[in-house]
Amino acid sequence: MGSVFASTSVAIGAFGAHAWKPFLIQINRLDTFETAAQYQMYGGLALILLGVLQINRPSKMLKIASYFHITGSIVFPGSLYLICISQQLFWGAIAPIGGLAFMLGFACMALDAVKKG
Repeated sequence: MGSVFASTSVAIGAFGAHAWKPFLIQINRLDTFETAAQYQMYGGLALILLGVLQINRPSKMLKIASYFHITGSIVFPGSLYLICISQQLFWGAIAPIGGLAFMLGFACMALDAVKKG
């Protein structure tokens, strides 16, 4: 999943930087789109790290962290992409749910590290 999120963030980011850039500038959403692609990549990289960690030392907490990062990687950038596509700002109300999922994922990773430390 991490590799899928990371690779699609590159593809979507390139699309936004080239083919869709004039439109994003026109609607004043280039920064929003770039933020979405960046956080999709962060989520992908976190999931790749979680996969490596789980191979070396499987744990329930890391599995839970993975679910939170998958949720965050879909909900946070997804809501920002929807703002750009639909130009409807109400999608922004969903973004904090994705942000919270990311934070909970990192908190689970930290708890696992302290527990194993």
